[in-house]
Amino acid sequence: MSKVEMGEEEQEQDGIAVDDPEKKASSASGRLQLPPSSSLREALSSTSSLSLREQHHDEELELKWAAIERLPTWDRLHTSLPLNADGARPPEPVDVRRLGAADRRELVHTLIADIHKDNLRLLRHQRRRMDRVGVRQPTVEVRWRNLRVDAECQVVDGKPLPTLLNSAISTLSLLTTMLGFNRNQERIHILKDVTGILKPSRMTLLLGPPGCGKTTLLLALAGKLNKSLKVTGEIDYNGVKLQDFVPEKTAAYIGQYDLHVPEMTVRETLDFSARFQGVGSRAEIMKEVIRREKEAGITPDPNIDTYMKAISVEGLERSMQTDYIMKIMGLDICADVLVGDAMRRGISGGEKKRLTTGEMIVGPSKALFMDEISTGLDSSTTFQIVSCLQQLAHISESTILVSLLQPAPETYELFDDIILMAEGQIVYHGPKGYIMSFFESCGFKCPERKGSADFLQEVLSKKDQKQYWSRNEEGYNFVTVDQFCDKFKASQSGQNLAAELSKPYEESKGHKNALSFSIYSLSKWDLLKACFARELLLMKRNAFIYISKSIQLGLLAVITGTVFLRTRMGVDRIHANYYMGSLFYALLLLMVNGFPELAMAINRLPVFYKQRDDYFYPAWAYAIPSFILKIPVSLVESIAWTTISYYLIGYTPEASRFFCQLLVLFLIHTVTLSMFRCVASYCQTMVAGSVGGTMAFLATLLFGGFIIPRSFMPNWLKWGFWLSPLSYGEIGLTGNEFLAQRWLEIKISGVALGRRILMDQGLDFSSYFYWISIGALLGFTLLFNVGFAIGLTIKKVPGTSRAIISRNKLTTFDGRDQDNNAENRRPKLQAETALSPNRTGRMVLPFTPLIISFQDVNYYVDTP
Repeated sequence: MSKVEMGEEEQEQDGIAVDDPEKKASSASGRLQLPPSSSLREALSSTSSLSLREQHHDEELELKWAAIERLPTWDRLHTSLPLNADGARPPEPVDVRRLGAADRRELVHTLIADIHKDNLRLLRHQRRRMDRVGVRQPTVEVRWRNLRVDAECQVVDGKPLPTLLNSAISTLSLLTTMLGFNRNQERIHILKDVTGILKPSRMTLLLGPPGCGKTTLLLALAGKLNKSLKVTGEIDYNGVKLQDFVPEKTAAYIGQYDLHVPEMTVRETLDFSARFQGVGSRAEIMKEVIRREKEAGITPDPNIDTYMKAISVEGLERSMQTDYIMKIMGLDICADVLVGDAMRRGISGGEKKRLTTGEMIVGPSKALFMDEISTGLDSSTTFQIVSCLQQLAHISESTILVSLLQPAPETYELFDDIILMAEGQIVYHGPKGYIMSFFESCGFKCPERKGSADFLQEVLSKKDQKQYWSRNEEGYNFVTVDQFCDKFKASQSGQNLAAELSKPYEESKGHKNALSFSIYSLSKWDLLKACFARELLLMKRNAFIYISKSIQLGLLAVITGTVFLRTRMGVDRIHANYYMGSLFYALLLLMVNGFPELAMAINRLPVFYKQRDDYFYPAWAYAIPSFILKIPVSLVESIAWTTISYYLIGYTPEASRFFCQLLVLFLIHTVTLSMFRCVASYCQTMVAGSVGGTMAFLATLLFGGFIIPRSFMPNWLKWGFWLSPLSYGEIGLTGNEFLAQRWLEIKISGVALGRRILMDQGLDFSSYFYWISIGALLGFTLLFNVGFAIGLTIKKVPGTSRAIISRNKLTTFDGRDQDNNAENRRPKLQAETALSPNRTGRMVLPFTPLIISFQDVNYYVDTP
């Protein structure tokens, strides 16, 4: 740099502008000239006024911060001074609980403009703030010793498919086993005495071929294993057994399947997840931080303070943590797009996979177990997500175990430790830097241009192992998984692992809030409010269905009114049958109108089971809103039918009887919706639900008292009449109509016409039976909704039936075990294996290569 340029820089740094052409010319010639005294005075004056404004701004900021410090602890925890984006005016104190959507997005964008750099900076700022006042974050250390998981499998001949025959045989075998007879079952080992440790601030990669037990290990560590599996061994968090706390709330398990409500947007899905999971120990940690900062006289960074306080508030409908997770997961571009499904346009498959991950890490869990989170993602997105997880582990001291099938080399390098599994055993568990030397000590070397992750999985395969053999002078023998495990135990890494596990966990390292001992994060009232809010949102998204059903009922009411038109019907015994038929048709139509509730309830069950098992909310908190928020729907649809059909058909023109009929139809519709929801909770699938719903509807119809009058039923079946909700609807509607004055004025053989009609139908009850029917319908409503809640509570996830294995597959397993044992017992005959011929038969099939060409292919999507 020249002296002239240096002089210009010094002038600019001192607040003196070099804008005069004469000055520029003189500067270009190498002679530095000072500005005139008047310009200097103006420059100095502007500099002093600027410094005065900055000083005034700082003083005002200090006064406002001092005012916040004088607030009570609860108010101080929720009040902050975020900097404005322009920085022109002094910031105003804000309540972080009332930040708008635009404010939250602006703050997150200010903190994280570049995901790769700013996320790390944000985490470091938070860590530095806590370290400055000596506040530690809760950490979780997970240990497992001699963990063995076995499954009882039903052995069948032929293909191990859940056919009707195999299911019947499995059920029969279960009954014979309970009676003590011989059972045709075998125990399959999924995990075989595995041992390991996961430490805080370290991210571990779980590698292994499909079917080696990775998912089972993750589920076991997260406390989510199926109860039907036989589990032995020990698992503890911070030295505490799984039975002594709630592992489902302490750790988060991210599964392989993307289960989300398709009618909700990405932001809504994350918001509700954050609301149900709570904030954990963030609120208590933040309270302690601000208390110590006040004692030490420390003023925190305004934006960092606002962010940390905002993510520490519990029960918010919209959380800043959601905006942060969407930013680092790359979901901010589709935040307000519906998730969608096979029938609704929504986000892509990769975005759904990222949403599945974000749905769990938005919570406060300090231990994360992730199962195949890269499925459907490109290598760049996977690298970005794993990079954020690495920063979370190293700075926030989280414990993270990630299962990936084929990670890219740059993604593989982000991990600290490696767990390599095969055939239900852990082949290697230790630092990433020592795993290659371990396999080199076993005689296998990774080629220079080969990815480490691919090498680690192929070196255990019998088909691919030979190509990595590096000791050509010794000859090659296939090294089994058991032999690798024995060598690992004898290696330095294996001995270090055994030494760490032999030492008990130091309780001084633990944090009192590291483990969760409560099942749910929110109070019962807050859980109910959150479920009400979500159910109301889903009803708004499905408003088209409810509006269509109401319009359908209105049109059918018009058609029915023209069929049973009042001008053609009189008050006599002949037309009384038409009135009776129209009343029954009204009941039947309202019951059929409730069938869509069965499909809607079943479609939401997979998401409910996932969130129930994650302890988001209990079954009753899900069932109560589903019932209460459907009451207005039943009321609207019953009003739509009654107001149109009542006077068209020509029922008794009395206001009291109009409202009495409306009440019965409203309760019948409510009972029907409750019954179909109850059926859905026990049938669980559309196929079983359609069968169960149809059977329940036909049974209700058969014993309803219209198709077969009660007086014509056999005595041993008359109890069915009193168990059918339709019977009480018939009693209420017929009594309300035929006990009116116009039907009692006409006498037939000394008996009123209305009484005679009711006697013929077996519905001859007193007028007070109307209110008994109302009470019975209310009782059925309560009974079905209680059954719905119980079904949601006790039923397991569909597809978790007893395992079935074919006899041929079982023989293969037994043969492999015997071969491994024989291989361990017999001496190594290297020359024999090296000289033995290859007996593998190969066949070349005829193949005609095809050429596919394409040019100027365009794909268009209409923008809504």
